[in-house]
Amino acid sequence: MIGLEDRQMLARDIKIAQMAGARLEPACAIAGISVRTLQRWQATDGEIRSDGRPMAVRPIPAHALSGAERARVLAVANESRFAEVPPARIVPMLADEGIYLASESTFRRVLKAHGQMTHRGRAKAPKAMRPPTTHIATEPRQVWCWDMTYLPAQVMGRWFYLYLILDLYSRKIIGWEIHESDDADHAAHLVRRTALAEGIAAMTIKPVLHGDNGSTLKATTVLAMLHWLGVKPSYSRPRVSDDNAYAESLFRTAKYRPEFPTKGFATLEEARSWAASFVHWYNFDHRHSGIRYVTPAQRHAGADHEILAARHALYLQAREGQPTRWSGATRNWTPMGAVTLNPERDCVIKTHVPSDHLKPLAA
Repeated sequence: MIGLEDRQMLARDIKIAQMAGARLEPACAIAGISVRTLQRWQATDGEIRSDGRPMAVRPIPAHALSGAERARVLAVANESRFAEVPPARIVPMLADEGIYLASESTFRRVLKAHGQMTHRGRAKAPKAMRPPTTHIATEPRQVWCWDMTYLPAQVMGRWFYLYLILDLYSRKIIGWEIHESDDADHAAHLVRRTALAEGIAAMTIKPVLHGDNGSTLKATTVLAMLHWLGVKPSYSRPRVSDDNAYAESLFRTAKYRPEFPTKGFATLEEARSWAASFVHWYNFDHRHSGIRYVTPAQRHAGADHEILAARHALYLQAREGQPTRWSGATRNWTPMGAVTLNPERDCVIKTHVPSDHLKPLAA
């Protein structure tokens, strides 16, 4: 709806454009209105009229409910038997009794007009589910993931507890510990030791630490430690299994390694020895498929760009030597760019990621 002053200004600009030689239709199009709209604005004497819709008196439809009918609808909806029942159930219940007063939408309009369309009954009104927060990592030490998993012992019913922190961007395991009990003090100690090893004290922007809703990771001791370190906690949504997918995928990789004991660990020292061997293999030997088959340690140190550029040059050289064996572009060795946790819309990601973050190497 365009106000009177804006209408007068547009009409004046269009008239000036016409006096300068412009045609009416293109001038109206540039102003964002049609010729017919301009004609409606102009009264018989050529003056611009204001919009009459807000002050228009509209007749009541012939089929509208009368005052008595509206009062009856309100009275029936306020009966004790319908005190906790929404209109969607009131109308069918009345129909079963052979009574028709109004449609469901009419019941809602009448109740809303009298301020009674709040949640009916003692139950709390349903709330919209909070969308997952998108965490975007464009370099190491921005987003961490952590979790705890059970390692079986050889004694039935006994477990060892593996705490592990993963850097989202590089996939490098930056902290881990194994204990005989599940305790929040172990998790708090691991976070403090990892933060010291990664040198976040000197960082202006501290990393985000994402975990699930386990009681250990949300304990007061852990939250106090995160607050003291300046690390921002992030948690999964309740009853959602894929909010911490990177940590869960890492645990699967660990437990499906050939050296993982299928019958369990005999002692805590044996479990820790296995974990140390696995972490070294994962960080320094494992060519991770999610980061173009470089090791997490190489990506964490920023050496992946040079390695992938060398692979790209090698493939170009191979194609020049045997061009008949290549039907198209070489293999894509572009360094993996930003990594998202709980990704939302693409526009959210593009807002935080520079357009030149990815540099194509395929040719």
